[in-house]
This record gives sequence, structure tokens and C-alpha cells, in this order.
Amino acid sequence: MTPVIEVRFKGNRREYFTWPSEDSAPLRLDAPVIVEVERGQDFGVVSALGSVAEKKCQRCGACSQESSPAPRAIVRLATPEDRKTATDLRINEEEVRRTVRDRVRQHNLPMKVSDAEWQWDKRKLTIYFTAEQRVDFRALVRDLAGLFRTRIELRQIGARDEAKRLDGIGRCGRQLCISSWLPEGKPVSLSLAKAQGLSLNPVQISGPCGRLLCCLHYEHDFYVQQRKRFPKEGKTVKTSVGNERVISVDIFRERVTLRSEAGETRVVALDQLRL
Repeated sequence: MTPVIEVRFKGNRREYFTWPSEDSAPLRLDAPVIVEVERGQDFGVVSALGSVAEKKCQRCGACSQESSPAPRAIVRLATPEDRKTATDLRINEEEVRRTVRDRVRQHNLPMKVSDAEWQWDKRKLTIYFTAEQRVDFRALVRDLAGLFRTRIELRQIGARDEAKRLDGIGRCGRQLCISSWLPEGKPVSLSLAKAQGLSLNPVQISGPCGRLLCCLHYEHDFYVQQRKRFPKEGKTVKTSVGNERVISVDIFRERVTLRSEAGETRVVALDQLRL
């Protein structure tokens, strides 16, 4: 049996590899490993094992396509020397990013360099950038290849992907969902904020990436299901007081604000209103 192992790389990038358990010692979480990649080897950390890794790999769906290759193998556990090499590369990447930014300005290209990532064996250097439109960076690639003497890959990413790589703290005071647990960032519309009774001012409901908060999307189903238990806002209900209009509902405290025909306002618990 060859189990699937999830390995995490820099920038919260995750990929899946195989590990021949019958021939090797079992792996543990956070174990540093050297893995096989398209051209050479790379350094990563084990982030999921067993059934958890299997489910996440299936949800990824990359291997289910006929044109997609099977997961590559984990070559071996990383040695202290391997970890030192990886640490040195991470330190060097900040200098690389500054150098690439200078070259981008020299080529007068409309792009923002977000991050740089060396492959562990230095056979490839990946530059991540954001841009409002497609950029012709062929001359820049030739320039960088001559400067760093390695294969250069420029990868354009979106604002949510940039936030995932760089990480940060959200408006809620916690680590960004997109960089901690959320598998992918999905498009979010203002209609979701309206359904949750939030401000429709994009500035107030946007994250550090400048896009609408990811939580508006994955929390939407909860709000839809909970609101089914409450009378709709604006509806007139008949109570012991008489006809009253529903002004607002509080799904967390399970309370309903009512206004009578005389203009008097009161707050009633949902259970009491049902009775």
C-alpha cells in the first residue's frame, strides 16, 4: 500500500505525494521531507496524513483528470543540512524579490511582484505577481534567467491568492481564512452581504486583499437556514398585543424586534413569539 501524503511548501502551497510505507518508516506531521518535482527536487513539510490527506487529495481533483500525472513520490526525510539549505534560500528570496522589482521597473511593466520562491535544488525560481491585465514579460524572463542562471517561471495570481501566500490578520483579529484552513477563495458578491444584513459599503466588508470577505461566502448557508426559523422582516404578524410589524431579527440571540400599529417597539424572544 502506498498512502498519499499532503506536503506544504512556502506560501501555503500544498501538493500531494506518495510514500511507500512497506519499505520505509511511517511519517509524522510536520516532518521535513525532500520530494520529487517536475525538474529536480524540492523541500516541504508534511501537513496531512492518512484518511485526511486522502480526502483532501480527492477534493483537489487534479489527479482525476486524464491529462494529469499521478502523484509524485517523497524521496526521503530531510537532513539537518537540507533544512539549513532551505532556510538559507528563504532568507535569500527577499533579496531576490527586491531585485526582480527593480528589473520590472526597468522594463516598465504594469505588474506587482508579490513573492519569490526558490526550488530547493535551485533548478527553478518562481516569481509570483499580480496585474490588472495580461503582461508580456518575455524580455523580463530572459533578463532574469541571465541574472540568476536558472529556469525562471513568472506566475500571475489573483488578490486572494496573494493574500494566501503572504498571510496576515483579518478584520476579526484572527489569521486569514484563505491562508489557514479555507481550501480556495471563491467569488463573493454584495448579495451575500445583503442576505446577512451587513453594510453594503465594500470598504467595510472587504479583507486585506481588497476583495469582499471570504467568510461572507462560506457562512451564507448558515444564515439562509437560520432565517427560515424567523418571520421575514417587514411582515405583519398577529400576536397577543395585536398586529405587529417585524422590524428586524437577531438570529444569534434568537430575538425579534416588533412594532405595533400604535408605533410602540418591543423585543420578543423567538420561542415566545411562536407561542
